[in-house]
Formats: sequence, structure tokens, C-alpha cells
Amino acid sequence: MQDDFSLLASWRNGVEQAGQELFERHFDDVYRFFQNKCSSEADDLVQRTFLACVKSIANFRSEASFRTYLFTIARNELYAYLRRRQRDDAVLDFGITSLCDIVTTPGTRLGRDRDADRLREALGSLTVDDQVLLELRYWHSLDATALGEIFKLPPATVRTRLRRARQSLGQTLDGDAGCQRQLFATSPK
Repeated sequence: MQDDFSLLASWRNGVEQAGQELFERHFDDVYRFFQNKCSSEADDLVQRTFLACVKSIANFRSEASFRTYLFTIARNELYAYLRRRQRDDAVLDFGITSLCDIVTTPGTRLGRDRDADRLREALGSLTVDDQVLLELRYWHSLDATALGEIFKLPPATVRTRLRRARQSLGQTLDGDAGCQRQLFATSPK
């Protein structure tokens, strides 16, 4: 049985069977890599990974294993996919952002819907001023100056009221992190 480097060299020289064998050797691992992160897109991302591998095969310097090279490409394809899913104005830092923050599956959608319902219920239990203040701040991105104009209050007073409204909401939600993420994300549907 040929090692990956021999197969890669043959593939570079146009032997399609060598590329097919590399694909078969590594397909399951690459598929599992994507399946554990974004299952609905795993097939497409595997194809993109192997296509990128073929396109950039001339750049492979054989300083690492073929497997390392392949997973580097897979990681790059994952990051590109996640960037495409992100809102244009959103900051995406893979060192702090989780897949739960980015990828929506039917299960996460249901969980977010439940969180959104619970958040709406909790907001409804606040005073009208607190509810409107929080919604305008977090769902409509108005700063303390703009909120001060709306409420006819100095910005410092608005910030104090925002802090109190967040505390009140936090007590109502009893530390439910999912619901609190909903507040700081986008308006629930």
C-alpha cells in the first residue's frame, strides 16, 4: 500500500486513481470534522475541501503530512463558510465565537425560539419604560445619547436606568444565559 506522499506525487502527475485513493482514505475523517460542526453543510464542505486540495496541490511543500495539509484546508473552508453566514457588520473572532453563536440547526432554532419566547415574557413583566429602553438599546442599537433624546433624560441617567433594567431582567430570567444572549443579539422573531 502506497503512503500518502506517494499517492500525492502520483496525483500531481495526473494519476486520478491516486487522488481517488487519497480521497477514500481521508473522506471519513474530513466528513466527521464538518459533521460535528455544521452537519447540514458537511457534504458541500467536504467537496469544497477536496476541490481546494486539488486546486492548491502544486503549493503543497511536503513539510507536513498530507493529513495536516488536508485539515488545514478543511479549517480554512469551515472559516470561509462561517464568515459567509455572518452578518456583514458582525465581528467574527474564531478565538471567542462559538458555533452556537453562528450556526443554526433545527435543534438550536427550537432552543432559540424557546429562549426568545421566554425573553419576550420576561421583558413583558418589566415596566414599560424598562422594556422599551432595553429593546431600543439592544435590538435597535441606540446609544445612551439617542435614548436620552427619546426619554428626555441625560445620557448618564439613561445608562443608570439601563443598568437597573438589565439587573431587573436578569433577576426575572434567573440567570438564563440563552435568554440573555437573545437580548444582546437580534430581535427575536
